Amino acid sequence: MITRRSALAAACLTVAAAPARAATETFPAFVAGVRRDARKLGIADAVLDRAFAGVHVNQRVIELDHHQPEFTFTWAQYRSRIVSAARVVKGRAQYAQHRALLDEVAARYGVPAGIILGIWGLESDYGAETGGFNVIEALATLSWEGRRAEFFRSELMDALKILQSGDITPARMTGSYAGAMGQTQFMPDSFLKYAVDYSGTGRRDIWGDFGCVFASTANYLAREGWQRGLPWGELVRLPAGFDPSLAGRDHRKPLGEWLRIGIVPVGSVPVPPATLAAVILPDGAAGEAFLAYHPNFLAIRRYNPSDFYCISVGLLGDLVAA
Repeated sequence: MITRRSALAAACLTVAAAPARAATETFPAFVAGVRRDARKLGIADAVLDRAFAGVHVNQRVIELDHHQPEFTFTWAQYRSRIVSAARVVKGRAQYAQHRALLDEVAARYGVPAGIILGIWGLESDYGAETGGFNVIEALATLSWEGRRAEFFRSELMDALKILQSGDITPARMTGSYAGAMGQTQFMPDSFLKYAVDYSGTGRRDIWGDFGCVFASTANYLAREGWQRGLPWGELVRLPAGFDPSLAGRDHRKPLGEWLRIGIVPVGSVPVPPATLAAVILPDGAAGEAFLAYHPNFLAIRRYNPSDFYCISVGLLGDLVAA
């Protein structure tokens, strides 16, 4: 997934604004070209008329894209904000409310309810903050403006395919300024690949149908390699004199080898000793240490390529589902 769109991801990455190239055509001319190309993909004129009705250049979208705030949070600062007591309490209430559905989805896809809740909590505060931008307008603005034109034009075409399929109406297709949609913030490309009509309504409604929200998130992770029965990772204690150069996602060893050098898991979840794992030190050698179990940690990372994010999803999920 591209979080890029997520303020949570921005909290652990320093984002520098880059100048955009000047648009070389008027916005109406750009939209006319998009409509022409969309027709070749089978998008009906009636769908295009509804999609682009009232759409204009959104200056707020451009402003947000160019002037994203810079964050240099430490892991401890990030964790205290993201895996907060308030978010845990709210997540437990959501789990209690939707437990039967979440457990059913977890059993079908092999992705624990806690992980689904962790992503839901981080991406939209459990559906409370999904973004209020018209997705077609936001994507058209960013594609026309030109800084990342190819990427956003592709996402715009995918958004039009979603409208053509009837999954959502243009009025309800709202999201972030960068086009991320629904309660777990799928970009249109990810929606087409992973969204699920779990409730059998004929629509993949990740905006308002909890079955679709939970199952689409679980399907994403399952399709990206989540292994049933393994945890995402866990907090560990390092032995005295641990060499920090051994840490990092690319330094994978079987769990048994890490245990033999003195790493002690703090959790109580049994993990086969042959399981590949990597030591993650989000705050450096003096901070907390985690064992990240592969392939599950990497599946979360494909949703958002930030170790801070991935660990937070796991920690929040563990606390909420405990």
